[in-house]
Amino acid sequence: MNSKRAPRRIFPKVSTMPRPATEAAQYLDMYKLTVEKTRLQQELEYIDGRRQQLCDRLAEIEQETQALDAKAVNLRPPSHPTAAPKPQGMNFAPSANVYLPERNSRQAPDDYNTLMLDY
Repeated sequence: MNSKRAPRRIFPKVSTMPRPATEAAQYLDMYKLTVEKTRLQQELEYIDGRRQQLCDRLAEIEQETQALDAKAVNLRPPSHPTAAPKPQGMNFAPSANVYLPERNSRQAPDDYNTLMLDY
């Protein structure tokens, strides 16, 4: 799984040498800000598109899950007539339970063979 950093503030680029206060310096600052604004707008458009893709995929997954749940209900063998009907809306989703095998001892079994290699 990817580890993501917490979002942080984006600071403007800093020049090491101060520019003289001229009209050209002002236009250069305007150009830098315009380029950064364009880049940020493109990034926002990409993020919006990606978010829409993710929402669409989540909706597809939800529909497929409901369809598979309905098929599973149809394939389920009939229960006893005295059994109470199950309430609607119960989903039988897989769980993340892991059942480890039982071990009698932590020692190695007697049937292990050991081989020593000398280099």
